[in-house]
Amino acid sequence: MTTTNRFKLSTMMFLEFFIWGAWFVTLGTFLDKNLSASGSQSASVFSTQSWGAIIAPFIIGLIADRFFNAEKILAVLHLIGAVLMYQMYNATDVSVFYPYVLSYMILFMPTLALVNSVSFNQMKDPEKEFSNIRVWGTIGWIVAGLAISYLFHWDSPEALAKGMLKNTFMLAAIASLALGLLSFALPKTPPKVSSSEKVNVKEMLGLDALNLLKDKNFAIFFISSVLICIPLAFYYQNAHPFLSSIGVENPTGKMAIGQISEALFILLIPVFFKRYGFKTTILVGMLAWAVRYVLFAFGNSGELSFMLLIGIALHGVCYDFFFVSGQIYTNAKAGERYKSSAQGLITLATYGVGMLIGFEVAGWITDTYKTSETTIDWKMVWLIPSIIAAAVFLLFSVLFKQEKVKDTETVVA
Repeated sequence: MTTTNRFKLSTMMFLEFFIWGAWFVTLGTFLDKNLSASGSQSASVFSTQSWGAIIAPFIIGLIADRFFNAEKILAVLHLIGAVLMYQMYNATDVSVFYPYVLSYMILFMPTLALVNSVSFNQMKDPEKEFSNIRVWGTIGWIVAGLAISYLFHWDSPEALAKGMLKNTFMLAAIASLALGLLSFALPKTPPKVSSSEKVNVKEMLGLDALNLLKDKNFAIFFISSVLICIPLAFYYQNAHPFLSSIGVENPTGKMAIGQISEALFILLIPVFFKRYGFKTTILVGMLAWAVRYVLFAFGNSGELSFMLLIGIALHGVCYDFFFVSGQIYTNAKAGERYKSSAQGLITLATYGVGMLIGFEVAGWITDTYKTSETTIDWKMVWLIPSIIAAAVFLLFSVLFKQEKVKDTETVVA
C-alpha cells in the first residue's frame, strides 16, 4: 500500500468514527435535556441504530456490491448524512427529530461496511494491515469525546442548561461533509458482483448460515449473543445521562476511557484464547457486564467516583472479550462456505434484533424507575441489566460445552 493511500484510509477511518462518537455518546443526555424525551421515546430514537443495521445489508447487497464503486456510495451517503445532521441540530421536538435520525442511521450503518470494503481492497495482507488502519477509527471516537468535554465543554452543567449539547450534531455534520468530499478521492473500489447476477437475499442477510444453528454449541452462542445485547443497550442509552445527572464532570471525555480500554484489551484476546480457550474468554466478557453495572449502581461522583471510572474502563473487556471473540469463533465455526454469511447473521442478530429489544427494555425500565420529572432511581436501572448479564453468564457457562475449532489462523478451545 502506498503512503498516500494509507494516509487517505486512516483519515477515512478517523472521520467515520469521529462522526459516530461526536453525537451518539451524548444522545441520551441531549434527548433528556434538550427535547425532554421520555425513556420510551429515547428507546425509539436509539433503536434507529438497530433498524439501520437490519436495512444495511440491502443497501450494500443491492447497490454497493452490484452497481457503483464503494467509495462513491460512501461519499453520497455522508454528504446526505451531513444535511440530515444539520436538520437534527435544528430539531426542537422528538417528533421532528425522529424522522431525521432514522433516515440518518439507515444511511450511516452501511458506511461501516463500506469503509472496510474500501480498506480491504487496497491490502495484500488484510490480517496484518487492517488493524493499523482500523485503530484510527477508535482514535477518532476518542478525540470526539475529549473535544466535547475538554475543548468545547458542551457537556458541562452550564452548557447543558443553555442547550449547547445540540452543537454535537453540527460538529458531526461538518465531519460528515469532510468525509463525503474526501471519499471522492479514495482509492477506487469497483463493484464485486455483476449487476446481471441473480440477487440472493438469504445470502445477503446471512440467513443461509442458519444451518449453523443445528450445532448445539453455536446455537447457545447465538442465543447468548442476542441476550447479552440487552444489557449492552443500557450502556449506550443510559450511561451518559446517568453520569451527567449525578454530577460527574466532563462525562463525555471520561467515557472515552472505554474506547481506550477497547483498543488495549483487543491485544489481549490472542493471549486469552491460547491460555484459557474461547469459553473462558467469552465468559469473562459476560461477567464484566454484570460487574460494571454493579459498579454503576453503587458508585457516585464523590468518594466512590473510582467505581464509575472502573466501570467505564471495563468496556474494553465487555466488548472485546465477547463481541470480538464471538466474531473469531463464528469465523472458525462457519468455514469457507458460510464465512461471510455467518458474520452477517451475527451482526443482524446482535446490532439488529438484540439491540432493538435491548433499547426497548432499557427505555421501559428507565420510565418505570423515574421517581419524578427530573430524578431516576439509577441504582435499579443498573442492577437490572447486571442481573440479566449474570443470567446470560450462567446460561452460557452451563450449556456451552468445551470444544476445539481450528481454522488457518486461530485455535478456539
